[in-house]
Amino acid sequence: MLHSFKYAFRGIYDLVRNENNAHFHFLATILAVIAGFYLKLNYIEWSVIIILTGLVWSAEAFNSAIEKLCDFVSPEKREIIRKVKDMSAAGVLFLAIAAAIIALIIFIPKILNK
Repeated sequence: MLHSFKYAFRGIYDLVRNENNAHFHFLATILAVIAGFYLKLNYIEWSVIIILTGLVWSAEAFNSAIEKLCDFVSPEKREIIRKVKDMSAAGVLFLAIAAAIIALIIFIPKILNK
């Protein structure tokens, strides 16, 4: 069972170190946490931010894994592989947009009240 954690942490390391989009998600996560502490989010707001952050990171990990698998299975350019990779990326984008909108809903009123 402990090996599962080892593999998962290795996957997190690979994701953060090697995937450009993960760098953006890392920055967004850090900014959200700093803003959350500064603006004194309540436990419900923190819960929403944590859930959304986890979902975006999970989507990015799944997307990166799908892209790597597609590249391995079909190193040559194929239309079906392009579609699979584009749809996978679209899933991350849908979630990231929703997370950004919800973050604005949470943070903007608090910023305006400061």
